[in-house]
Amino acid sequence: MASYILVRIHKEGWPFVALFALAAVLLGLLWGPLGWLGGAATLWCAYFFRDPDRVTPTRPGLVISPADGVVCAVDQVQAPPELEMGDEPRTRVCVFMSVFDVHINRSPVAGRVVKLAYHAGKFVNAALDKAALENERMALRVDMEDGRPVAFVQIAGLVARRIKCDVSEGFTLKAGERFGLIRFGSRVDVYLPPGTHSLVAPGQRCIAGETVLADLDSVEPDRAGEVR
Repeated sequence: MASYILVRIHKEGWPFVALFALAAVLLGLLWGPLGWLGGAATLWCAYFFRDPDRVTPTRPGLVISPADGVVCAVDQVQAPPELEMGDEPRTRVCVFMSVFDVHINRSPVAGRVVKLAYHAGKFVNAALDKAALENERMALRVDMEDGRPVAFVQIAGLVARRIKCDVSEGFTLKAGERFGLIRFGSRVDVYLPPGTHSLVAPGQRCIAGETVLADLDSVEPDRAGEVR
């Protein structure tokens, strides 16, 4: 039970937690109620940078969600040209993270990182479709053991001002393995191999490292969903 409550904080978060805590103390010296507000902000900061363990399905062919959040779009588009995956349309699943979601990003599949491409850009609302083209982003291409490529893109949002990617070209990832984070509020898009369908629907909530976005060995069509 303690593991569900005392979740570790990602190392990127400790400087922010310390800064928030210092500000809370200084504000409290000025006026008590401000100190309480600062304390609440410090707890939120620690909560934002939480880094819980996840149980990742390991069956071959599964594509796992790289982010906690809500599926904001499932559509057919070309993969980012800088990843050199051709111009054939493929299913893209977009997962939007609010400031209350875990922001640790995890690899959707197992394989080798063959391409990284950073693009400096704007910071419009990450839920908007134009964010995939206009916002600051880091694109990764991972080739699986059978040669099929899967791409995923970290996209900064309206509040997000830093994308952190901890891997480089040639790095080997396991499915569900942590590879980076985005702070604060953002989105991750996954580009599936051509002919692959999504097993999640817009509006559905995903858990990074656990929710199955697609099965590369399945012929099931894209799933639809209803709010109930």
